[in-house]
Amino acid sequence: MSKILQEFGNQSCKASVPELKAGYLVAVHQKIKEGNKERVQIFQGTVIKTNAGYGVNDTFTVRKISEGIGVEKTYPIHSPTIVKIEVIRAYKVRQAKLHYLRELSGKALRMKEIPLKLKEKLFPRPEVANTDAAPAEEVKEEKTA
Repeated sequence: MSKILQEFGNQSCKASVPELKAGYLVAVHQKIKEGNKERVQIFQGTVIKTNAGYGVNDTFTVRKISEGIGVEKTYPIHSPTIVKIEVIRAYKVRQAKLHYLRELSGKALRMKEIPLKLKEKLFPRPEVANTDAAPAEEVKEEKTA
């Protein structure tokens, strides 16, 4: 049963997403609908945790300080409202979950910057049987023969 759910979930996955880690400074571009208008809002902050889900269950949490108040948002990576995820910087951290940042403020929040090594997570798209593809292959065979 889990294979069926995984195949169904893979249909709604994006083709590739950046591999996120705790300590990355990211800008998440999200579609916001207000009335009949739609716009893109950018939420820039530090990734404090990534959940270990795979496929459509994969999420990450971003934290930023806005006017002296800490704001955290948890996003599903494959959400259709997320337009783009930009990784801006990488900071040196030694923990997978950075919940201790919630108690810090000001200069104590500074972390050492490290070189950014970006990787992409690729999600295979399920192939859909296409009736037009079969005649195209036959044409290629006739040309080679």
